[in-house]
Amino acid sequence: MLKGSLDLKTLRHVARLARLSLTPQEEKLFLSQLSSVLDYFEILKKVNTNKLNPTYQVTDLENVFRSDQPRPSLNSKQALSTANSTRSGYLKVPKIFKK
Repeated sequence: MLKGSLDLKTLRHVARLARLSLTPQEEKLFLSQLSSVLDYFEILKKVNTNKLNPTYQVTDLENVFRSDQPRPSLNSKQALSTANSTRSGYLKVPKIFKK
């Protein structure tokens, strides 16, 4: 995208999609700022990345959770023993939707 190639019509369309009401002053400001951002992406497109491996995780963080291993758990009777109300082996809760 060349400098200034973002037009006011496109900016207004994007603003409408984002449900933004812009004043004429904001339109002028954001038109300039968004054009600059898009121009920078054009510069980045020209960078040769052929010899680089894709980077999916830039912080080198690893899963810090414990491994998922089966272990004993409550049976249905134990799990329902503290429920206020049950019916046919299930929790019974108040309705939240109207018919």
